[in-house]
Amino acid sequence: MQNRTKILLQTVQNRILILDGAMGTMIQRYKLDEEDFRTPALANHPKPLKGNNDLLSLSRPEIIKAIHREYLEAGADIIETNTFSGTSIAQEDYGLSSLAYQINFESAKLAREVAEEFTLANPSKPRFVAGAMGPTNRTASISPDVNDPGYRAITFDQLGEAYSEQVRGLLDGGADLLLVETIFDTLNAKAALYAIQEVYEERNIPLDPQEGGIPIMVSGTITDASGRTLSGQTTEAFLISVSHVPLFSVGLNCALGAKELRPYLKVLAQNAPFYVSAYPNAGLPNEFGAYDQGANEMADQVRDFLKEGMLNILGGCCGTTPDHIRALAKMADEFQPRKIVEELEEEGSDV
Repeated sequence: MQNRTKILLQTVQNRILILDGAMGTMIQRYKLDEEDFRTPALANHPKPLKGNNDLLSLSRPEIIKAIHREYLEAGADIIETNTFSGTSIAQEDYGLSSLAYQINFESAKLAREVAEEFTLANPSKPRFVAGAMGPTNRTASISPDVNDPGYRAITFDQLGEAYSEQVRGLLDGGADLLLVETIFDTLNAKAALYAIQEVYEERNIPLDPQEGGIPIMVSGTITDASGRTLSGQTTEAFLISVSHVPLFSVGLNCALGAKELRPYLKVLAQNAPFYVSAYPNAGLPNEFGAYDQGANEMADQVRDFLKEGMLNILGGCCGTTPDHIRALAKMADEFQPRKIVEELEEEGSDV
C-alpha cells in the first residue's frame, strides 16, 4: 500500500490523472430487473432492491468489473469503487444496513482486481482504486421538516459511526485512496473526515500521504448558479472548512456541467494548498433528466480548465461514459498539471 501511495504521489506531479466516469449511467445500460439485485441470501428479502446499485457488487460482480474495465481501457488512472451509497445509513432504506461492511469490502476488492490486471499489463501506467464515500441521504446541517428548522434526521456521531464502517471495508478490500464526494453538506463531509482520522489512528496509518498515509480526496458539489453548496457555503468557505486535514486533493463534481463549473474551480485552483480535481456532469440535464452532452463537446469545454492550469485530476460524473473519459484522457495529455499554491509561491519568491 505504501508503495502504491509513493507511485501515486510521483505520478500526479508529472501529468494530469484521469478519474473514471459515471457508474450509474453505465449500470442503466444493462437494463437490470429486481432479480439482478438479489443474492441467494436475499432471495426472500421483504423490501424491493432494484436500484440499489451498490448491492450489484455482491449480486452481479461481473457487471461491476466489466464497467471498471471499460473505464480503464478508456484511459482512466483511477477507478472509483461501487460504494456511493455504501453506508449503513443509505442502505437502511433497503433494510440492508447489516451488509454495509461487506458491500464496501467486496466493491473495493473487485476494483482492486481489475486495477491490478491493467497495471500488470502496462506497469508504466499504474492504476489506482479510490474508495467512494457518498454524502448519505441525510443531512446534518439542514432540517428535512420545513415546519421544524431545528430538527435533524441524523447526528454527527451517527454519521461518523457509519463512515467508520465504510472506511474499514474499503481499506480491507484494497482501496488506494479514499474519496469523500458529492458533498452538499460540509458537516456530513466533516463526519466522514473525522471517521477516516479515527480509523487511521486505530490502524497506525499516517494522515499525511507524504508520510506514507493513504491519500484522501474531497469533492464538493456547487448546486446551482448561486455558487454555493446546498447547505449554503461558497467554494472558498468549503475549501477553508476541509483544509484542517492534509488532503491529497480537493475539487468539485456533479450538479453542473464543465462550462458552469469553471468559475468555482478557479477559486480552488487559486487558493488550494492541495491538488485540484474536477469531474463535472455531461452538461446539464434535459427536460427528461437525461444528459445529452457528447464526449467531444465536454472535452472542448474542459480544455479551458487545462489551458489555465487549473487541474491535477480530471474525470466525469452523471451522464459520462467511457467515450467521455477517452476524450478527456486524450486531451489531458496535451497539458501540464496545475502546480499547487505553495509551489507557485515558492516560484514567485525567486523573482
